[in-house]
Amino acid sequence: MLQRSERYTVNTDTLTIRAVTTSDAGQFWCRGEREKRPNSSQSSSVSLTVKDSPTSTLTVTPYSPVFTGERVILKCVIESHSNWRYVWYKGSVMLQSSERYTVNTDTLTIRGATESDQDQFWCRGQRDERPNSSQSSSAVPVTVKDSPTSTLTVTPDSPVFTGERVSLKCEIESYSNWRYEWHKDSVMLQTSERYTVNRDTLTITAVTTSDAGQFWCRGQRDKRPNSSQSSSVPVTVKDSPTSTLTVTPDSPVFTGERVSLKCVIESRSNWRYEWYKDSVMLQTSERYTVNTDTLTIRGATESDQDQFWCRGQRDERPKLSQSSSVSLTVTDLPTSTLTVTPDSPVFTGERVILTCEIESYSNWRYEWYKGSVMLQTSERYTVNKDTLTIRGATESDQGQFWCRGQRDERPNSSQSSSVSLTVTGVSPSVSLVVRPSRSQHFSSDSLSLSCEDQRNSAGWTVRRYTDRNTEDCSKLSGSTCRLVSLSTSDAGVYWCQSESGEKSHRLKISVHDGDVILESSVDPVIEGHTLTLHCLHRSTNSPILRADFYKDGSLVQNQTTGEMIITTVSKSHEGFYYCKTERGQSLHSWISVREKKENHADLEQHGEKEENHADLEQHLVSRSGQISVYNILSFLLAACPYLLATVVLLYKYYRARVPSTEDQSQYAVTEEET
Repeated sequence: MLQRSERYTVNTDTLTIRAVTTSDAGQFWCRGEREKRPNSSQSSSVSLTVKDSPTSTLTVTPYSPVFTGERVILKCVIESHSNWRYVWYKGSVMLQSSERYTVNTDTLTIRGATESDQDQFWCRGQRDERPNSSQSSSAVPVTVKDSPTSTLTVTPDSPVFTGERVSLKCEIESYSNWRYEWHKDSVMLQTSERYTVNRDTLTITAVTTSDAGQFWCRGQRDKRPNSSQSSSVPVTVKDSPTSTLTVTPDSPVFTGERVSLKCVIESRSNWRYEWYKDSVMLQTSERYTVNTDTLTIRGATESDQDQFWCRGQRDERPKLSQSSSVSLTVTDLPTSTLTVTPDSPVFTGERVILTCEIESYSNWRYEWYKGSVMLQTSERYTVNKDTLTIRGATESDQGQFWCRGQRDERPNSSQSSSVSLTVTGVSPSVSLVVRPSRSQHFSSDSLSLSCEDQRNSAGWTVRRYTDRNTEDCSKLSGSTCRLVSLSTSDAGVYWCQSESGEKSHRLKISVHDGDVILESSVDPVIEGHTLTLHCLHRSTNSPILRADFYKDGSLVQNQTTGEMIITTVSKSHEGFYYCKTERGQSLHSWISVREKKENHADLEQHGEKEENHADLEQHLVSRSGQISVYNILSFLLAACPYLLATVVLLYKYYRARVPSTEDQSQYAVTEEET
């Protein structure tokens, strides 16, 4: 028998079940009793069946997390029945259509998600017929993340003056493939007579007071996050500022520098100064020192990058003077990049050139280090400003090399990362022969690389090094590698290697998809010899009639024959060469110049005889400048032995200038692709 309880309410002839559940299913019956006859009446039993209410399912588009500013759609799906009225909840709060939310039957739309929208969302259905209520959906969390930050920088710093050229740059911190929009106040800007829009850069050619306003940028892309909007940056245009805020040293400042900001009010006196970083008033602290008209930042960091401005107040009129804000930009010190030519690993005996490149500024003094030891010019090393040369590398040269630049002006220091130099053994008896004999090749052309030894090339394998790994040539036949249809993936550093691990000097092969290559010998040029460079076109594989030739980025010759000839090569001609035509530009090739290999004793003897020869010529001329018969006879008798010795020496010298196959294998042209 049922009594009043938390679940049931008994009220005379009525039994109420509050919020029925499946446990309430069963047979219910009632009985009436009274004191008079008839004193009892019992009903038949009635079966109560309890079914689950319809299920509500909540879906979120786009999937969580969502990004600030995105449009979020939540949909409530009830599996059965119709004519539902939907109720939406955020946490425990029922939602109605408002400025932020749009409730449209089974859909809730959040217009421009913000961090405040982050919560548990759920829905429930109601209707007039039974079942008149659905189960509440499971709560679905909506997580809102900040969209990628867009930073807008203005050059020169605001305020700007009429007539100046102003560049605004929009930098988005992450993701890629952004399309940029530029806005001034509420107007989207396009390229016009006044403005030039070039992707992430907006340029005002000659600013006027009408250009003053709030500028902001927005990035859009196809994938999520698909939008990023910068904060607006004010551009103020003034004719003549009354209050001037100066920054020492000039912005941009470099990390670690001491920065002083001075507020100069051009007239009146007895000013009390207030200093602001954006909207926050600054007081003396661990980072800042406020001393009347001067604000000092001790050791600038990136967190100090902001808009600074000052305000003066006094008791008399005028009582207020406020400066325009000045943008303080804090940047890292200039980057030093250390490059090694040829690429590591290098082989014993090779000439190694390390170049220290500092990305900006000038008048650097360079210091060179191996490990912790500073290097000076010596028998092994030549230090020449931004270049360190190792003459004939050995295993003792292996180690960590780095460079540092110093100068008197700001920034006054820049240090590179260390670069590891590895030196490996090399076999002087084998050479790698390239056919056709050049370093640059067109894609789809054929190429043959052979290991050729003066004695026996059996057992030698052509190997190559790419950016990823070291491997054997994929098209190897014996000691020859034949590449039938070249592609850019075939580019790399090639050398010969024996079964015992001996290695030849290496050659860098470049493959160009373009229409123009530079034809040059794969071997180093010997001092005094002739260097000929051709600019070849893919369609004809012959020299182009007109080509410009460059060395180390500078134009050296403008030729109408498609070739450049240096008749007598010296060490000064060593460097990176490339050619450019109307049809395209070649890759860069490193042209190496090899010193003449002469016998030292022969050279000394040759030098002594040259001096004696010069002395004899000097005695031919008398004090009066006239030549006597006696002097001529004396000269002929004395000069004959020397002339004979000179002929012998010249013959030896000629033989020494012809490099053997063994010598040629020790040198290679190193190239650098553009």
